[in-house]
Amino acid sequence: MEVTKDTIMGELLAYDYGVGVVLMEAGMHCIGCPASAGESLEEACAVHGINVEELIANIKKFFAENPKK
Repeated sequence: MEVTKDTIMGELLAYDYGVGVVLMEAGMHCIGCPASAGESLEEACAVHGINVEELIANIKKFFAENPKK
């Protein structure tokens, strides 16, 4: 999965719900919220005061270390 600032949260979690750990560690504790499912990573980061580029790097690291089978 290509992860960018435009990636939709719901699509990201549908791809691999395990990435929720990365989001929670970054401070996004609302990953189950219906409103967050339609937000882009950029929008969600803006709401939570998180650096989107840093979060994307952490998500990509998670996917590299936990490849889909």
